[in-house]
Amino acid sequence: MKVNVLTKASNELKIEIEGAGHTLCNLLQKKLLEEDGVEIAGYYVPHPLASNPVFHIRTKGRVKPEAALKRAIRKAREMSEELKEEFDKAFKRT
Repeated sequence: MKVNVLTKASNELKIEIEGAGHTLCNLLQKKLLEEDGVEIAGYYVPHPLASNPVFHIRTKGRVKPEAALKRAIRKAREMSEELKEEFDKAFKRT
């Protein structure tokens, strides 16, 4: 997976995420919107057959969008680990 920075400002970031699908983008959007200081977090796919998602993040200025994105990714990773542990427990019981 490759990330291309399209636009970068002090409180705004627009990136293209090559190879990402709606599942990953929806998760990142949800986690970003939970972050304090994030004003806008969303994505769009310019063309459903040939384009990569473009993610747009805007903060209220207290936090840099890159920092908010890193925290959201960390929280998504933690959630994934928690789910994996619960699956492991469930399969050990059967």
